[in-house]
Amino acid sequence: MRVLIAPDKFKGSLSAVEAAAAMAEGVLAVYPEADVMLVPVADGGEGTLEAALAAGAQERMATVRGPLGGNVTALWALTGSTAVIETARASGLMLVEPSVQSSLAASSYGSGELIREALDAGASEIVLGIGGSAMTDGGSGALTALGLRILDAAGNPVPPGGAGLSLAAAIDASGLDRRLAGVRIRIAADVTNPLTGSEGAAHVFAGQKGADATARLLLDEALVRWGALLLETTGVDVDTAGAGAAGGFPSGFLAFTNATLESGFDVIALLTGLDAALAKADLVLTGEGSLDEQSRYGKAPLSVAERARDAGIPVVALAGRITLPPHILAEYGVVAAVSLLDLVQDPADAMTHAQRWLTRATVQALEGA
Repeated sequence: MRVLIAPDKFKGSLSAVEAAAAMAEGVLAVYPEADVMLVPVADGGEGTLEAALAAGAQERMATVRGPLGGNVTALWALTGSTAVIETARASGLMLVEPSVQSSLAASSYGSGELIREALDAGASEIVLGIGGSAMTDGGSGALTALGLRILDAAGNPVPPGGAGLSLAAAIDASGLDRRLAGVRIRIAADVTNPLTGSEGAAHVFAGQKGADATARLLLDEALVRWGALLLETTGVDVDTAGAGAAGGFPSGFLAFTNATLESGFDVIALLTGLDAALAKADLVLTGEGSLDEQSRYGKAPLSVAERARDAGIPVVALAGRITLPPHILAEYGVVAAVSLLDLVQDPADAMTHAQRWLTRATVQALEGA
């Protein structure tokens, strides 16, 4: 039997790689002769880099500017001529203490430095996983790191961060890195929020970055100004579905590069060779921390299950908790599903000892399938 194990992370407990290893232990306990294939996945946000590294990409490291200044050490990866970058490594919420001030000042500059590192390494394609961002700057910081100048009415550079865009009066693209024109940029994003307005980057996402109502309004107005300047400078209307992801990060790149917004899971599936592994599999195991209603909207585990179902391969789902009813899971080809909370009543125990419980859940699911 050939078993494909393709989980996402169990947030707060296990990385996707660790989850795959725990599931593999359970599979081999039930089927000692099984040929196990481990393909950790992600949905284009945090975990994208780890999935690429697990698939054989080479780890790279760079010292770049953090979201509020200062230096941070950020990992990225290179596989062939494709660079894989998680903007959160340079500009992520995990690097700051959320506050009103940080929500206004946080910049994506370091992410632009990582893109420059990729260009220096000769990448002809750059995959950007953009989840977990600290900034709401429309990608302006990253483009500044790549040579763009954003000027106020007096011709001076505006301060970094989303709030600085409220002073923007002109854009000078003459110094923008010319190599950007020759590289394919694939932005992995599954949210469909526009750049501005009630469903835009500031009003929907800036609150989790520390912005209060006043700050959210200021940031939204700044992004409106940014979008208008981009349209005036490039002729590209960037206030489109998906442009509001990661603090509006895609907007600047949609205007100044050949960047495309793509399904995060589809990009990861290509990077990891998921379809090739599926073609060899007799059984698929997948999972994540919580299989719930949100999992149905482009999240990795059910996307894995859909591909397996379409190929006629049964799926076993494991999760920290499962709130989707069996008939919904069955629609995705899931023939058995067990949560850690089916085995242990204490959620803290389930999280603290997730690897052990996930192995046990795998055994139970396979024996009951």
